[in-house]
Amino acid sequence: MLIDVTTWYLEMLDPSQLRPTFSSNPKLTVIRAEIPCPELNRFLYQSVGGDWYWISRLNWSYESWLEYLNRPELHTWVAYLSGTPAGYVELEAQPGDNVEIAYFGLLRQFIGQSIGGHLLSVGVEKAWAMGAKRVWVHTCSLDSSHALANYQARGFQLYKEEIYQQELPEKPIGPWTGASG
Repeated sequence: MLIDVTTWYLEMLDPSQLRPTFSSNPKLTVIRAEIPCPELNRFLYQSVGGDWYWISRLNWSYESWLEYLNRPELHTWVAYLSGTPAGYVELEAQPGDNVEIAYFGLLRQFIGQSIGGHLLSVGVEKAWAMGAKRVWVHTCSLDSSHALANYQARGFQLYKEEIYQQELPEKPIGPWTGASG
């Protein structure tokens, strides 16, 4: 099906713009995945993005994932609740001291538990710690309805909006290929 998609581009130009929110849940931790692991990142990509039409990386080979992940400019931070992966933020250092939040989101069973604001706050702090002079992100009308609001609540400012048409499957593939739910 062909649909109109709106993409919003947001940025922070100074660490003081961050309006963090942190969970008081002692069972919530955010840990950097320091060893490139295609299995982990592909799991997070599909588990988080399966409901939101994240499909561009699903046909990547193991070698493509490893090549993408095995770069010093890429950092993956994983949120765990009681030892279970709840979501992730993927940060990519780019030229001009920019850091992009390349991917961010939660597995569906963890939405609505104040984990998203916490994870985004930690992710933005880590992006500034990477030496950023600008932290930016884009989200679109295919993402969770909470995404844009979370970015803006943390202090990101809209700098560009685009509308384009995209061909998509009739429905999202879901977080687990072949499973209903």
